[in-house]
Amino acid sequence: MPAALSSYRGFSVAQVSISRSTPSRATTGGRGRATPREPRPAYECDACGHQPPKWVGRCPECGEWGSVIECTVTGPTVSGRVVSSRMPAEPARPIATISAAPARARPTGVSELDRVLGGGLVPGAVVLLAGEPGVGKSTLLLDVAQQWAAGAGSPSLVVSGEESVSQVRLRAERMGALHDQLFLAAESDLAAVLGHLDAVKPGLLVLDSVQTISTTGTEGVQGGVTQVRAVTAALVAVAKERGVATVLVGHVTKDGQVAGPRVLEHLVDVVLHFEGDKHSSLRMVRGVKNRFGAADEVGCFEMHEGGISSLADPSGLFLTRYSEPVPGTCVTVAMEGRRALVTEVQALIGATVAGSPRRTVSGLDSARLAMVLAVLQRRTERLTLHDREVFAATVGGIRVVEPAADLAVALAVASGGLNLAIAPHLVAIGEVGLTGEVRRVGAVPRRLAEAARLGFRLALVPPGCGPASTGAGPEQMQVIEVGDVRSALQAAARASAE
Repeated sequence: MPAALSSYRGFSVAQVSISRSTPSRATTGGRGRATPREPRPAYECDACGHQPPKWVGRCPECGEWGSVIECTVTGPTVSGRVVSSRMPAEPARPIATISAAPARARPTGVSELDRVLGGGLVPGAVVLLAGEPGVGKSTLLLDVAQQWAAGAGSPSLVVSGEESVSQVRLRAERMGALHDQLFLAAESDLAAVLGHLDAVKPGLLVLDSVQTISTTGTEGVQGGVTQVRAVTAALVAVAKERGVATVLVGHVTKDGQVAGPRVLEHLVDVVLHFEGDKHSSLRMVRGVKNRFGAADEVGCFEMHEGGISSLADPSGLFLTRYSEPVPGTCVTVAMEGRRALVTEVQALIGATVAGSPRRTVSGLDSARLAMVLAVLQRRTERLTLHDREVFAATVGGIRVVEPAADLAVALAVASGGLNLAIAPHLVAIGEVGLTGEVRRVGAVPRRLAEAARLGFRLALVPPGCGPASTGAGPEQMQVIEVGDVRSALQAAARASAE
């Protein structure tokens, strides 16, 4: 063999072959057995728990920036490990022999909240209620705790990490929520909260809020991602073990998302959002996740000086009663979850201005308003809107963003621009396309039934949604199918002239 091929960087061929086939003494311990590796760096996302192979600035699983941190993982050198079986704590049983009674929901006494929860609170269930500061989360849950203590037959415990017991007592006195079975505590340590659970043995636990509770066994600051995740996991385990219905109050970020790690929403059974404008009395509880019922229900409440009360029929808040018809208004029926709400849309056409006129909305989608204005400008002859200011709003503080309100917005704008009052007994339902056509929307029979219940006698709907097409509709209501915006304007003008 030539000298150039007989050695490689100073090693002989035999030495190279042995080094490739023989395990080193450092990894085998000298006898061929695997020894534990030295601690090696690993990376984990603080938000969702995903473990990427290397550090990245943005988590590829949840998309959070700066959430990937370095952690230390130890493990054997061999990747294959045998997992031995063990005796389970409870054997598997046929599904027909398992009782569903422990999972039955128990009413809280607050009808609108029970509607969203699917009948009430399930023992052992954990509910996360999130909302902006000052919207009324603590007021609502204090009422729920009082109703539970009065009617469920078991105590309720409210643990406040943000207020003292005296402050909570003043609110309860103002609301009339005093009961012997309602217990209050002000704690910020998880161990103390568990001690109160041992002493009171409640059927309902309200923790306000989860970001204010910390535990000494976990690193991180109070309200941090690590602390919130550890506290929530511990409370979920305790709730399942003892069958205590638990409601956790959560904060929200600037964009309305639940603050804290994303895994927080996966740990709990139900996620609710408490929404409302501080300048309006209307409050809504919207279901986002529900393992025990529908996840698209909405409950309506009204805030007042004496506390909060359920609104079984909130449609009256979104309507204005006029002594005579007024130009620039039209009524539609919006769907909030499975609930149909009759809502009034108002529009005001301002003076002609040079340059770019203002387009101001309140409670509506500004992008859809701009589209409707473009369609009216293009598909109608008498309307000139490109150089005029337009203001559009809903009544009562409700926010309507679904396309089914497009036709009502178009009629309200046309009514204001032409100074033509629309008949007060008319409702308009439908999505408006760019060519001016009126498209079909969902739940039209339910919308018509709600409008007929409130006394509306005429409805403009998309083609294929009337009684002639569906075979069903309110008997006391005349339903007219309109194919485009121009036909809808003509039908509204005829109804106003009658």
